[in-house]
Amino acid sequence: MTKERLNEVLKEHEKWLRTRFGLNPEGSRADLSDANLRDADLSDADLRGADLRGADLRDADLSDADLRDADLRGADLSDANLRDADLRGANLRGANLRGADLRGADYNESTAMYTLACPEKGAFIGYKKAGGLIVELQITETAKRSSATTRKCRCSEAIVLSITNLDGSDSGAPLITSNYDKNFIYKVGEKVSVSDFDENRWNECSTGIHFFITRDEAVRY
Repeated sequence: MTKERLNEVLKEHEKWLRTRFGLNPEGSRADLSDANLRDADLSDADLRGADLRGADLRDADLSDADLRDADLRGADLSDANLRDADLRGANLRGANLRGADLRGADYNESTAMYTLACPEKGAFIGYKKAGGLIVELQITETAKRSSATTRKCRCSEAIVLSITNLDGSDSGAPLITSNYDKNFIYKVGEKVSVSDFDENRWNECSTGIHFFITRDEAVRY
């Protein structure tokens, strides 16, 4: 999609936007949810506050784009060019940033799900579900760790502290296997590790020990 076509789309939405949000043209909030913007040239585009939920932005050029307060939940930004884009206040929850170029992108404490969901350093506790049970893990101080744009995290090594039922009671199980690799075993009191941990944080479902920061999140997963 060219910049000219984008402007046409925005104009087509203007009347609808006024009705929905009660805004004048200068204050309109662009609704591009679920839009197909793959390969679009949106460099320098003013997309402040735009609704881009679920939009297909694969390979799009968003360099220098103003995405302040934009809603990008669930958007596919894989391989997109976001160099020097302004992401302050943007909501990136669930967005796919795999392969995206984020060099120079600006963000702040209001940019949802851009910073790590887990501690950047030090040992801490995490939880994962396996075989219908909850495995309590101590992520080691030296473990590599990452998260993408959800609350799910990955690490390279951890110590198994306990294996409990969903309600928190003792399961009596001394060990349990991974849901995805039956040769990967979590045994109480022992350390588990992966040698091929993927350090690209945006590859959420890649190699590593997957876990959540809270027990409740693991139970609900």
